[in-house]
Amino acid sequence: MPRKEFMGIVISAGKMDKTIKVKVESLYKHPLYKKYVKKVKKYLVHDPENKAKENDIVVIREGRPFSKLKRFYLAKIISHAKGLPVSEEGGI
Repeated sequence: MPRKEFMGIVISAGKMDKTIKVKVESLYKHPLYKKYVKKVKKYLVHDPENKAKENDIVVIREGRPFSKLKRFYLAKIISHAKGLPVSEEGGI
């Protein structure tokens, strides 16, 4: 079974060692009203090198459990908060 992969925004970094909080937004169509609804979910993500900062856009991937609440790890940083591109060796 393939591992889940999400793209989201870092909302909390530096407060916990090797951990970031990522907000993932998704759209789905309501079954009754046929309107699109935005769903927001927050994940605790393992960041072993503490590379990600707040407002970075990142890709997270499902993995083995790192702790009670951490089930995802940082796959790669798409862009930094200031809009600067990330170098090629930015991912894991």
